[in-house]
Amino acid sequence: MATKIATFVTMLLFWVLLSGMFDAFHLSVGVLSCLLVTLFSHELLFYGDKKRSWLHGTLGVVRYFPWLFWQIVVANLQVAYIVLHPRMLDLIDPRLIRFKTFLKRPIAKVALAQSITLTPGTITVNIDEDQFTVYALTRSAAESLPGEMERRVGKALEPAS
Repeated sequence: MATKIATFVTMLLFWVLLSGMFDAFHLSVGVLSCLLVTLFSHELLFYGDKKRSWLHGTLGVVRYFPWLFWQIVVANLQVAYIVLHPRMLDLIDPRLIRFKTFLKRPIAKVALAQSITLTPGTITVNIDEDQFTVYALTRSAAESLPGEMERRVGKALEPAS
């Protein structure tokens, strides 16, 4: 029951943060949507967490989101700089890279893949077991993977060792 409550609260906070609508209609639609998502998928966020408290997992995700949003802003500025630069073709150096992740939980792998894709200039092309294939627009974007993002996703969503 605690995992359902934590999932609902996390979803609702995220809904309110993204929607920015605080009238009765939108809040009630948000609550209903979050209840349905919680009912059908509460085990995704807290999959196999016998050793770990649900509160720790929720706090990990809440701490990860601001960092991810900042990375999205920075990457947006970098891509905008490249696109607006007069020598754009000299700055673009597309790469297809593969790396093996240490993440074990399916939700952690999906979170990493989605985080990479949400960050402008990179797209997760494929996940096969522990092997990620990612397209990167520039050499620096390719070299930064998996790096800090994988570590932070692991800290937020993987069980503590």
